Order: sequence, then structure tokens, then C-alpha cells
Amino acid sequence: MNSNAPQKILILDPLNPVSLTRFGALLPPGYDLVCASSRDESHQKEMIADAQYAISGQVPVTAPVLQAAKRLKLLHKWGVGVDNFDLEAARALGIQVARITGGNSIPVAEYTLGLMIAAIRNLAYGHAELMKGQWRGFPLPQDSFMISGKTVGIIGFGAIGQRLARLLSGFGCRIMYSKRTPLDAQTEASLGAQFATPDQIFVEADIISVNCPLNAQTAGLINRAAFEKMKPSAVLVNVARGGIVVEDDLYWALKNRVIHAAATDVYEIEPLPPTSPLLTLDNIVVSPHLAALAADNFAPCVTRMIANIERVRQGEPIPDFEIVLR
Repeated sequence: MNSNAPQKILILDPLNPVSLTRFGALLPPGYDLVCASSRDESHQKEMIADAQYAISGQVPVTAPVLQAAKRLKLLHKWGVGVDNFDLEAARALGIQVARITGGNSIPVAEYTLGLMIAAIRNLAYGHAELMKGQWRGFPLPQDSFMISGKTVGIIGFGAIGQRLARLLSGFGCRIMYSKRTPLDAQTEASLGAQFATPDQIFVEADIISVNCPLNAQTAGLINRAAFEKMKPSAVLVNVARGGIVVEDDLYWALKNRVIHAAATDVYEIEPLPPTSPLLTLDNIVVSPHLAALAADNFAPCVTRMIANIERVRQGEPIPDFEIVLR
């Protein structure tokens, strides 16, 4: 095999032509860039068969897909959470796995704040009604409230959660956070945040933001029992992963006004089925997994992924803070 032949980079998430062109413009010579046209597993297996490098954001990378990859050296996450990757299969096949730690922290934190405002101020409801020609004669589904002065509980206090805390500092909020290992006192003071258990956050917070990874400890963390502990005025925002919140229990809590409102960008099944009962509610804001998408964050993230691909091609190690499996 010609060692100087172009090596194939496969993007498993179907991209629009503009994004694919922008990605290709950032590549150095020596690579062929291709993109899957479907999330269907059989198509993904066919596309990955001769790829040396694969990138996935939201598309699941299963054991059968990885087993079909006969030349794969590196599987790269376009983001941080690798819960959609079969890591055991990657380990067994000797495939390295990497991510862009903190790469999406700013856009996701900003989007979280936007969802908070949209949910607590009836923004999305007002928009939808006005698009139908309704002015202010309609009754709001629930009262609107300010964020200023509220207690905000952030579940998961990594790069995104900490960035969100900084954004909220201008609102005079009391910030509680839940994290496996508490931060040191100096860092807490700089962020204006205090450590709490998830149960303390459920009981005390006016707004609860889910920003933790999906794993064995967090799966189903926010369920009916958690909703029953929350204030009737509480607002839940989830930009992390759908499996952290039990959707049937979220529907129950919103339908019965156990909590005030919710906003979510992620779901147990994605794409969200059009028959989802969540879409029948008037006290929820929904969006289709958009939080990490920001045009001005595209090039920085792609550049970091390309740098890791180049490291693997040259036989160099990926930095410890970005490697998942070596």
C-alpha cells in the first residue's frame, strides 16, 4: 500500500453541503473527506469499511459499525459525551477514541441560558401564538418570572456548567452545583457557587439545569421521585442527554403542573418521534439537539479534531485531556 496515498476521513453525521465544504477547507493535503448520507447502520458500515478516521457527533457508533471498519485508527467525537460510542468494542478492536474537551462549552452554556429564558418567560409560547396571528388576547399557559435573584441548581459542573455559572453571575442568582468531586473553596468562590447533592438541588432550586454526562450513575437521575421533590414553580432545563431525564415522568410532571415548566434540547430517542407526548404540552420548550451548533465555533472545533487526526497519522500521542481510549 502506498504510504503517501490520501487517507480517508469519514463524518458519520450527515452534513449539509455548505458545512462539508467548510470542513474540507480546513484540511491539510493528504486526506479524502467523505460524509455519510444516512444514519442507517448498514450505510454507516459500508462507508466506514475503508476509513482510517471517523468522526461522529450525534450518530451512534455501534459494535457492528466498528467491526466493519477494517482500517480505522481513530474514532473522534465531535463534542464531548461519548455515550453514543461502543467503547468496549473500540477497545477490543484497538481503535483510539478522542474528543474535544470543552470545545462546545461556550455555545452550550449560552444556549442553556436561552432555554431558561424561553421557558420561564413564555417566550416560545408567545412566538408560536403570534405566528398564528394571536396578539396578547390569549391567556398565557403559566405565569412569567424573572431569572434575576433565583436559585439555580446546576447538575454537572464541568466546563459547560462552570461557564453557565459565569453567565448567571450577572443575574444575581444563587448558584448550587452537583459534581462527583467538589471544587476547592477558591474555585467555588470565583464562580459564586456552592456544592450540593442532587436531592438538595431538587428541593431548593427555582431553575434546575442538567449539564452532566450520561453514565450508569446519571441514567434516569431525574424521575418521578425527583419531580415530586421540586417546587411547583421549578423550571427544568436539559441540554445534556435525554436518558438522564425519564421522559414519561417529565410528561407527567408537566401535564399535572407538578413543576412549572421545562425546556429540553435532548431526548431518549433522537430524532424525537413526532408522536411524542411532550409535543402536546404548552409548558415545555423543545429544540432538536441544537445547543452545540454555532457557526463561529465550527472552525475551532474542526481544527482541534484535525490536529488529533494528524497526530495519529504521524504516530504521535493525543493529549491526555482529549484521549478517551489510547
